[in-house]
Amino acid sequence: MTIREIAAPLYGAKMWLKLVGVLMIIYGVLAALSIIGLIVAWLPIWTGVLLFQAAKAIEQAHEAEDEPALLTAMNKLKTYFTITGVLALIGLIFAAVTFFVGGLAGLANSMA
Repeated sequence: MTIREIAAPLYGAKMWLKLVGVLMIIYGVLAALSIIGLIVAWLPIWTGVLLFQAAKAIEQAHEAEDEPALLTAMNKLKTYFTITGVLALIGLIFAAVTFFVGGLAGLANSMA
């Protein structure tokens, strides 16, 4: 199998990688406009930059049969999915704790 064949599926999705990357950067910039958002705005900006860099690297790997560029793209995507997975897990834990505390508060309020 050639580098071009291996990179073909991601090469076909490069426009979507770039679009989601740009949207994440815009989201981060908009989040930075609020005081609380300023604290976490770097995360969507970072993930957006990772996606955009991965798209450029996959484009280079596909067009020039560049193996290091393919590895760079895969590493960028790995980092993106690691960050996204950790953030999703944190969000689920936060939602579960909030739901549990809210349920206890409702239960305590109904007993009073």
